[in-house]
Amino acid sequence: MAANHPNLVINQQDVAAMQQAITQPGAFQNAFKAKRTEVDAGLTQPIEVPVPVDAGGGYTHEKHKSNYQQMYDTGIIYQLTGEKKYATYVKNMLLQYAKLYPGLPLHPKRKSSNEGKLFWQGLNEAVWLMHTVQAYDFIYDALTPSERDLIETGAITPAVLFLSEQSPRTFNKVHNHGTWATAAVGMSGYVLGKPLWVERALYDLTLSKKGGFMRQLDELFSPDGYYNEGPYYQRYALMPFVTFAKAIEQNEPQRKIFQYRDGILLKAINTSVALSYNTLLFPLNDAIKSKAIDTIELVNGVAIAYGINSDPQLLDIAKQQHNILLTGDGLKVAQALDKGLQQPFAFTSALYRDGKQGDKGALVVMRQGSPTDQAMVFKATEQGLGHGHFDKLTWQFYDAGNEIISDYGAARFLNIEAKFGGGYLPENDSWAKQTVAHNTLVVDETSHFNGKVKTANKFHPRLHFFDPQQGLTIASASIDSAYEDVKFKRTQALINIEKRNAAFGFDIMQVTANKPHQYDLPVHYEGQLIDTSFSREASLTQLSTLGTKHGYQHLWLLAKANLAQDNNDNTLARVTWLNDNGRFYSYSTLVNTHSNHATQQQMLFTQLGANDPNMNLRQQQAFIHRVSATNHTYVSVIEPHGEYNPAKEYTLDATSKVAKLSHYQQAELEAVHISFTDGQQYLLAINQTEHAINSDTRSVININGVEYPFTGRAQLIEMNELN
Repeated sequence: MAANHPNLVINQQDVAAMQQAITQPGAFQNAFKAKRTEVDAGLTQPIEVPVPVDAGGGYTHEKHKSNYQQMYDTGIIYQLTGEKKYATYVKNMLLQYAKLYPGLPLHPKRKSSNEGKLFWQGLNEAVWLMHTVQAYDFIYDALTPSERDLIETGAITPAVLFLSEQSPRTFNKVHNHGTWATAAVGMSGYVLGKPLWVERALYDLTLSKKGGFMRQLDELFSPDGYYNEGPYYQRYALMPFVTFAKAIEQNEPQRKIFQYRDGILLKAINTSVALSYNTLLFPLNDAIKSKAIDTIELVNGVAIAYGINSDPQLLDIAKQQHNILLTGDGLKVAQALDKGLQQPFAFTSALYRDGKQGDKGALVVMRQGSPTDQAMVFKATEQGLGHGHFDKLTWQFYDAGNEIISDYGAARFLNIEAKFGGGYLPENDSWAKQTVAHNTLVVDETSHFNGKVKTANKFHPRLHFFDPQQGLTIASASIDSAYEDVKFKRTQALINIEKRNAAFGFDIMQVTANKPHQYDLPVHYEGQLIDTSFSREASLTQLSTLGTKHGYQHLWLLAKANLAQDNNDNTLARVTWLNDNGRFYSYSTLVNTHSNHATQQQMLFTQLGANDPNMNLRQQQAFIHRVSATNHTYVSVIEPHGEYNPAKEYTLDATSKVAKLSHYQQAELEAVHISFTDGQQYLLAINQTEHAINSDTRSVININGVEYPFTGRAQLIEMNELN
C-alpha cells in the first residue's frame, strides 16, 4: 500500500505536471487562477465548525458541506503552490472537527433509515468523509506527527467507525448509500495505512463478499452500464464509484479495477452521459429534473475516464461542462481541449439492459441524431429499488431541445429546508411514484403492483425486441405482473418520414384481460393546449378530483369529452398543444379499433394540484384516454409541426396533417396505416414474432385482400392507396 502523499485521486507525478502547467497559458492555468481566487477569499473568513442542528438545506447542514469543499479546494491549492498558509487553514479546520466529532450524538433531525451525526443522514456523513480525507491527504506532509494523531483519532477514525462498524446495515447494503460509505472508508484506509478498512470497503465488514464495493459493482450496474435506480442516481453514485476506483488504481493497480466486469465503470460513465437530452438527464424514477451533465459527479467521471481511454467524444462533454478539475486527469482534459481534440459525442439510438445479468428489462432510447433532435425514451426496466416508480412501459418524447411528453420526476425541493427539510415530500409517494403520474396504462385507478415496492421489485417487463434502423427505430415490451389479470404490451417507434421533413412517434398499447376493466392512458404534456378534434365539456365554476387514491386524488378534472359516439373503427381523436420551443404538437389516437369495441371512451383533461395544502406539487397538465373494456388496443401518433414566432408575429402549420389512422392485426404481423391531408399514405408494418429476425427476413401482411411485403422487423412502406 502506497506510503507517499497524496495517494488518492492525485499522486506526486500528477502534482509535478500540474505545477508545470499552471505556469503556462491555457485552460488549466485559467482553472487554477479561478480556484485560487475563490480559496483566497475563503481564507479571509473565520473558520466555523458548528454543532449540527439543521436538516438538509439548513444553516449547519450547508456549513459542513461548504467546509469539506473548502478544505478540499484549499488542500489542492496547497499542493500546487506549496504555500503553507493553505495547509495551515486546512489543518486548523480539521483540528476543530477533531474536537467536535468524538462527542457528537446522533443528529437531532436524523433519518431513522440511515442516521448521521454531522448531518441528518449517514449518506451526507460519507460524502463529508470522502472529501475530508482527501483534504487531509493533500496536507499530510505539512503536519507534525502529533497533529496527524489528533486529526486521525478525533475526526477521521471516529467517522470511519461510525460509517462502518456502527452502521453495518448501510455499509453492507447494495445501494448508493452503501457505495458512498464504502468509498469513504476505503479511501481513508489508503491514507491512514489501514488495509483492513480497504478490505472491508471492498468485501463488507466480515469480508464475506455479501456486500461491499465489489458486490455493488456486480449488482447495481447492468452489462451495459445502466444503474438500477436510473440516470439521476447513476449520476450521483458515479462520484464514489469512480473516485474510490481511482484511489484503488493509484494504490493497488494489480486489482485492475477499471477493467473489472469488462470495464463496467467506464461503460457507466458513458451511459450516464448518453442518458441525457440537451444536457439534462432523463428524469426517470426519483429524479430532480434540473440535473445535467455538468453536475460535479459527471465532471469527475468524464475526467477520470478520459485519463484512462483518451476518448475524444468525452472531450465534447467536458467542453460543455465548463469545469476543469485540478487533478492529473483534469490536466489531460484541459490540454486536449486547448488542442481542439474534441469530437461530437454520439447520441444514438440504443438499448440499455437492466439487471446485473442484463436480463431484467431495458431502457430504450430512440434518437434522430443530434442532441436536440426528436428523441423517445421507452422505459421497460426493473423497479429501481426504493427510488423506483410504478411506471412500467412508460415513455417520454423530446423535440427541438425541450421535453414534450414529460415525466414528473421526484417531488422534492433538494436542500430547501422549508420544504420538508429538503427531503422527499409526502407527495413523492402519493403522486410522483404513482402510475397515473406517468405516461402508461392504469387499470381501475390502481397503480402497478398496487403501489407496493416489495412486490414491484420481484418483477420486470419482458423486452421482445429492439431494432434500430436508419430512419426507423422500434422496440416492443410487455408485462403481465403489474395487475392480477391484465397483460399489456407496448410497441413504440420513432420514424423519420423524409418527404414530410419530420420524425413521428408511433405508439401501440395492446391490453388483454379476463374481465372488463377501466383503462386509463395518460399523456402528460408540456405546453399550452391549442385545440382538440372533439368538443369538450369544461368545469367552469367548480372543480372535482378525478379519484381518491393512487395519485388520482391530486388531479383536478378540468374537462371531459365522450369519444365513442359511433361505430366508425377509424374515428380519430386529436389534441394539439404549443410548446415553449415554438413548435406545435398533435397527439392523434384511434377511438376504436376493429375488434373488441369499447363500451365507453372518454378523454379527460386534468391539472395537478388537488389535495395539496402546502402547494408542494408543480403545475402539470395531462389528458387521459379512458376506456371501459375487456381487451383494447390504443394506437397513437405524436406529430411535431409548424412554428409560432411571437417576436416576428407569424404562425406556420398550426394544424395537424394527420388525416387518418388505421390498425391491422394478422396473427403476429401488425400494421398501422397513416394518411395525411395532402394524400400521402404510409404503412408501418411490424413482425412481432418472438424468434430472431434479420434485415433480410421477408414477411407479407394481408390488408383488405391486398398483400404488402416487407423485410426485417419493421418497415415503413410508402403507399398510393390502401384498399
